[in-house]
Amino acid sequence: MSNITLNEQIASARKQVVSDGYEMSVGELVSLYKAQELIINPAFQRLFRWEQTQKTRFIESLILAIPIPPIFVFQRESGVWELIDGLQRVSTILQLFGILQRPDATLEDPLVLTGTSLLPALAEKRWEGTSDSDHNALDVSQQLAVKRARLRVEILKRESDEDAKFELFQRLNTGGSPLSEQEVRNCVLVMSNEHFFDWITKIADDSSFRVTTPFTETAKNQGKALELVIRFIAYRRVPYSYGLDVNEYLDSAARKLSKDDSTFWIAEDRIFRSTFRILNDCFGEAVFKRWDGTRHFGPFLISGFDAIAHGVAVNLDAIEAMQKDLQLEWVRERVRDVWESEIFKRNSGMGVRGTTRLMNLLPFGASHFRPE
Repeated sequence: MSNITLNEQIASARKQVVSDGYEMSVGELVSLYKAQELIINPAFQRLFRWEQTQKTRFIESLILAIPIPPIFVFQRESGVWELIDGLQRVSTILQLFGILQRPDATLEDPLVLTGTSLLPALAEKRWEGTSDSDHNALDVSQQLAVKRARLRVEILKRESDEDAKFELFQRLNTGGSPLSEQEVRNCVLVMSNEHFFDWITKIADDSSFRVTTPFTETAKNQGKALELVIRFIAYRRVPYSYGLDVNEYLDSAARKLSKDDSTFWIAEDRIFRSTFRILNDCFGEAVFKRWDGTRHFGPFLISGFDAIAHGVAVNLDAIEAMQKDLQLEWVRERVRDVWESEIFKRNSGMGVRGTTRLMNLLPFGASHFRPE
């Protein structure tokens, strides 16, 4: 138990975040972007986008002077601002002005607005017309209304702790947010180490992994496959601490892994692909579905993934040392035994907390798949 008091912890945590903030006009924000004094990480930008109607409703809010939430930036050593939160709002403004760059540095097509219930005449409007007689261009008064609209900018200053911007992004996008925990984690990983994010995305496309973890399109879009990749690697490389919320553990583990020397990627790539090749050869898409003694059935279960994938990975060298036909038969038998194990049943049913599941199923899987 730590001897540090709560007040001491509060004082230390406050020192990690040094912030400032003020209002500025949309026109000023656009000028900062043009001068390259406001940076949007290109890889971060590609992770998710607003629909056309969402963009229009935001521009409508600027024209009608409806208050909007603040944007958050991180001040780099150079003084340049890096956008942390507000990607959709800022990108929409820049696209309206016709200056938003894609990740490949080409320009996005200028935004063409749609009609709204309050302003149906916004339909087909754009910032500038294609000719002097183009009636679809916003007139000068409408443009000035957008330029003079004010935004609150919250600034995380460069004196802040190195990880403060990641913590801030997660706090802003967790709880009541349309983003899943993994979508938030993806964004943080891109900000932390884009190459690591690209690597886990690449191995998540492994054919055997995709077969054994069949997800709905919604789950795929919310980053479920990447979450499983992080779980698979983290369970062996970042020991789980009992009591820590599972998502907090995955957040912390993902950031740690992204900062580690990339030399471990080669070994992890082999372990990942070999583990799921064996499991695919044994059961295909059924491996992480419940076994009733005669058949696998039902949906993918994370408890099965935790015990089985981790157990095989921990013991991969010994399993691969077996003769091929004996290897597959042995793994099939051990997988089926998982579902019938009393330890597994006690720690995988409805109502079992994620913390309890991890604390008990990870060592169970490692022991259960250890060849005698």
